[in-house]
Amino acid sequence: MRIAISGTHSSGKSTLIDDFLEAHRDYLHEPEPYEWLEEIGAEEPTAEDFRRQLEICVDRWRGYERGMNVIGERSPLDFLAYILALNDLERSGRDCAMLDSAAELAAAGLANIDLLIILPLEQPDPLAPHPSEDLELREAMNERLLDLVMSDPYSLIRTRVVEVTGSREQRLRLVERALAR
Repeated sequence: MRIAISGTHSSGKSTLIDDFLEAHRDYLHEPEPYEWLEEIGAEEPTAEDFRRQLEICVDRWRGYERGMNVIGERSPLDFLAYILALNDLERSGRDCAMLDSAAELAAAGLANIDLLIILPLEQPDPLAPHPSEDLELREAMNERLLDLVMSDPYSLIRTRVVEVTGSREQRLRLVERALAR
């Protein structure tokens, strides 16, 4: 099964994936698209940086055939949520053409994912990230991601979606339960 773990930065994606891979050694790990970038953008990410990561993400997911066991850190939906969050925070100009093309690309990428796991931020926040993690963008992306999943304004979600919260053990159990269905 092709599983994507979605969530804002510092939401526990890597920890969940590590726990899952320890229990499921037959799965491949697809790292975060950021790791495939040859050049690092500015200190503060731009909509174009997230667009490039979206393209990498979609390209990588297209390489996994149905029936393969892979778990990936991030889904195409993450990058659309980041682009929208930057617009909400007025950190980028509202580029409707970019938003529309990013939504189309995200839909194409999601077609290659069998199970989408959403890790929303929880209150109180058990991770307590460092302020250097751009907490404002973290919150805005989380809100956008949850809105995209709940309302699907671009009609792009055609895969099974499961929201996962709780302790490390609870999160892993919920993912395993979703696999069993």
